[in-house]
Amino acid sequence: MPQQIPCLWFDGQAEQAAQLYTSVFPNSSIGRITRYGPDMPPPMREGDVLTVDFVLDGRPYTALNGGPQFPFSEAVSIQVVCADQEEVDHYWYGLMEGGGEESMCGWLKDRFGFSWQVFPEELLALTNDPDPGRAQRATQAMLQMRRIDLAEIRRAADAVPAEA
Repeated sequence: MPQQIPCLWFDGQAEQAAQLYTSVFPNSSIGRITRYGPDMPPPMREGDVLTVDFVLDGRPYTALNGGPQFPFSEAVSIQVVCADQEEVDHYWYGLMEGGGEESMCGWLKDRFGFSWQVFPEELLALTNDPDPGRAQRATQAMLQMRRIDLAEIRRAADAVPAEA
C-alpha cells in the first residue's frame, strides 16, 4: 500500500506549527523544509517556507504554506487517544499553548486554528459500557466537559441513579 501523508494547509505558519507539534509529541522531528523560488505572486516571496516535512511520534506529515484560501475547519481533525489523564493533560495543554481555543468533549483548536480531539482510551469503554445506564451517565458527563476529566466521568458512570 502506498504511504499516506496528511498535508495540513497553513497561511504562512507551517514552520511554527511543525515546531509546536514536534515539541508536544514524543519521537517527533522536523525534516526537510522547502522554500518558494523566484517570481512568486504576492504575498509570497522568494525564500519563504513552502513546505515542512515533520514526524509526530513516528508518523509523517507535511505542512504547506498555501495561503489564506482554505482555512481549517472542524470538518478535519486529529484524534489523540491517550493512555490516562496525565497524557490527556500533556497533549491538551501543549496543543493549547500560545493561544488555543477550547471546545466541548475534548475538542480544541490550536493557535493555528487546527482541530484536535484529546481523550483517554478509557472514555470509549465508559461511553460504550454494556450497562446502558452507566454508558448514558458517562456520556452525559463528557458532554458537559471541555478538557476531558476521566475521574469525573468515572464518578458519573458509577453514580447510583435516584429511585423514582
